[in-house]
Parts: sequence; structure tokens; C-alpha cells
Amino acid sequence: MTVAKKRLLGLVLSTFLIAPSVFAGEITINSDHSDPVPKKAMGDLIAAFEKANPDIKVKWNNFDHEGYKAAIRNFLTADAPDVVAWYAGNRMEPFVKAGLFADVSDVWSANGYDQQLKAAVPSMTIDGKKWGMPYTYYQWGIYYRKDIFAEKGITPPKTWAELIAASAKLKAAGITPFTIGTKALWPTGGWFDYLDLRVNGYQFHMDLTAGKIPYTDPKVKAVFEKWAELVKPGYFIENHAAIDWQDAVPQLVQGKAAMYLMGNFAVATMKDGGLKEEQIGFLPFPEITPGLPRAEEAPTDTFHIPAKAKNKEDAKKFLAYVGSPQAQSTMNATLGQLPVNNQAEKPKDVFLEAGFTMLSDAQGLAQFYDRDANAEMAKAGMEGFQEFMVKPDKIDAILQRLDKVRTRVYK
Repeated sequence: MTVAKKRLLGLVLSTFLIAPSVFAGEITINSDHSDPVPKKAMGDLIAAFEKANPDIKVKWNNFDHEGYKAAIRNFLTADAPDVVAWYAGNRMEPFVKAGLFADVSDVWSANGYDQQLKAAVPSMTIDGKKWGMPYTYYQWGIYYRKDIFAEKGITPPKTWAELIAASAKLKAAGITPFTIGTKALWPTGGWFDYLDLRVNGYQFHMDLTAGKIPYTDPKVKAVFEKWAELVKPGYFIENHAAIDWQDAVPQLVQGKAAMYLMGNFAVATMKDGGLKEEQIGFLPFPEITPGLPRAEEAPTDTFHIPAKAKNKEDAKKFLAYVGSPQAQSTMNATLGQLPVNNQAEKPKDVFLEAGFTMLSDAQGLAQFYDRDANAEMAKAGMEGFQEFMVKPDKIDAILQRLDKVRTRVYK
């Protein structure tokens, strides 16, 4: 072999050896952790990952929320990073169906996450495959005045019949059962979600919010008929359409109302308003259809690997790390939210601890109506929910209007 041929062969071999590892050792992450607390949590997560994997460096591109929502499809289809932050359930599905997210089922199976993250399995699975890694969520449920319940001899209700009976007893005592503020519409979504999950179950709710079921379906009307059992007797505060969710908190603080269906983030506002921790209780939304597997409302944040990622091998190491009990314990201690991994350290906060137990045992997690439904459908839906809470006799007209929106936006 001539010297020239040897040099050529050496060049080819060196190129062959180098080419597969051009991107090894570095991953790029795009996320929208722009608020101070999530930004710190994400920065600490990356630092801990790099310490545990000293051969991998992370390049982190951090966007504001609205800019990120507008940009994600562009960078998934063009110059894709190795990891992106997003959300579970129906918010994830369009990217999966478009072939823009990679299957990461192997990360789950290799780390035992089908059991450790089992509450999130339904919301992370499409076509039998896992498409991302959940790392944080928070619970919704009914927060109530423990002292008022004790004074009136009310046991926290576990069934719908018990909730109606408790509401009647409170109303007779001059206390409005539920506070709510619907000016911003979205609190109505929590009520609709939980009623549908308890009347019809998780899969029906997911199919409805995905546009697969008409709003004129009798099973949907049944949800509103249950809701009417609270609306028509006046079990919600008056003029709720004129106030936001924060403005509804004083009703609870002052004892004018006894319950509030809301996300756990509201606890801080309750305490700031003057309630002591021992005055506040938490209860899961009561059972309506007996024996129905219990699904919960728990907006879940996730990480995904784009289909066009350049370094999927190291990206999978990052997802595996994010799913671990230790990483989730540490990150959520900063976030003030809940780890999805049921082997993670239980939160010290009494309300988060209650949520951790409730969500770890859930058979499915809904993401909230305005995440699970198409944006245009969600807006129309929540407008309809608010109208129903003011004018419950218009149920049929509202459902017909919503179904016209559904047929238009889910083509």
C-alpha cells in the first residue's frame, strides 16, 4: 500500500471514529422556566445532572412562557434541541402524532418508572409507547374550613350524596357552601373536569377534550345535571362572574363560605388572607359514579426528546435522571410542588403531603380543561361553563353551541 493510500485510509478511519461522537458529551435543552423559582429549580437540576454525569455538558436555552409556546413547533421541525420542556396528555399528543417527539419507552422500562411514575402512565402513553418524562405536578381538590365543619357537625364528604347533604346543612346555617371567582373563566374548568371525571371516567374525559365526543352526548349532559344540583339551590356565592379567583378567597377567610375547589397554589393566598393552617382542610373530590377508577386533576410538566435531536443517547440519560426519586424530591422542594415519582421523599407541607398520597394512588391524571382541550375549544367551553353557572336552565342551548365549536375546530 502506498503512503498516499495509507494516509487516505487513516483519514477515512479517523472520520469514521469521530463522526458518531461529534455531538456526544453535550445536550441542548430548551425550556420556559423563566419565572424566578422555576428558573432556580431548573438551574439546580442541570448542575446536579452535570455533577452526576461529568462527561456531559448542558446548554440551556430559557424562554418566556408565551414566546416558548409560539416557538416550540418551529424549533422541533427546524434546528431541534436534544430536550424540550412541555406538558402531558392532550397537550403532548399533537407533537407525537406529527412525529416530532421521540419514543422513550426504553427509559421508563430500564429504570422501573412504569411503577414509580404509574399515576402519570395514562397521560404519557400514546399508542402503547411513552413519549416523555413527567417531573412535577400539583393537586386540585376541595379546601374547606375545618373549624366550620367541626362547629356544624359535618364530616368531610366522600360521596356526592354526602357533599349535597353537607352543602344543604351549611346553607341552612347561613353559610354559602362554595366560593368561586369565574371572571377569568378558568376556575369553571376545574369544576367541569372533576364532575366529568367522577361521572364518566378518565378515558371519556380525555376523548371529550380531544374532540372525539359530541358535547350533545347524553353523558355530557349528565355532568351538567350533577353540577345543577349545586348551582340551582344557591350553593355557590353570588356574583362570582364579577370576581377573580383571588377575590373569592376572602369569602372563605371570613367564614361566609366553607369550601373552595382549587389548585394547591391557593393555600398561600388563604394564609396571607389570615387563615391559620389548622383552620384549613383538604379533601379529594367526592365519588359520584360508584366504583369508577379514581382520576385526579393534576397539571403535569414534562420533558421530551425531539425526534430530530442530535444526541438522543445523552438526552435519554437526562430524562432518566429527571425521573429519579432524588432529582424529583430536590426539584420539587424548590418548586413547592409535588414529585411524580412515588418513591420520592414525601413533602413536609401538610397539604402537599395530602396531595402526594392522593395523586400517587390515582388511576389517571387530567391536565386541566384549558390544557387538555384545543385552545379555541377551551375558551368557548369555559365561557359556556360560566354561563351555565349563572343560567343553568340554558344547558341545552349551551351544549349545542359548544358542539358547533367542536365540529369546527376538530376537523
